[in-house]
Amino acid sequence: MSRLLVRPSAELDIREAADWYEGEEDGLGGQFVDELWHIVRRISELPSQFPDVGRGVRRALLKRFPYAVYFLLCGEGNERATVILAVLHQRRSPSVWKKRDRDEGGMG
Repeated sequence: MSRLLVRPSAELDIREAADWYEGEEDGLGGQFVDELWHIVRRISELPSQFPDVGRGVRRALLKRFPYAVYFLLCGEGNERATVILAVLHQRRSPSVWKKRDRDEGGMG
């Protein structure tokens, strides 16, 4: 299992989505976060099970909620880290994570 790093912009994605779901129904925001962390555990355990969507970035889809987690693997061995770049609604353009990469100074 690798170290997990969540970029600040991805943290904001998570917080905004959880708040929106919580506003729709009490407890739904927590259910979103629970499912998100379940997929993050799967990412940490076996990242290669998720498809590469370009430039070394992989995408994992949540089952119940229409969200995708975009992540990158950095380093090797004990120095390996999984970097969560974005958590986006599937209707949003995946170019969002590409723009963030440029704005946030690279992939790692």
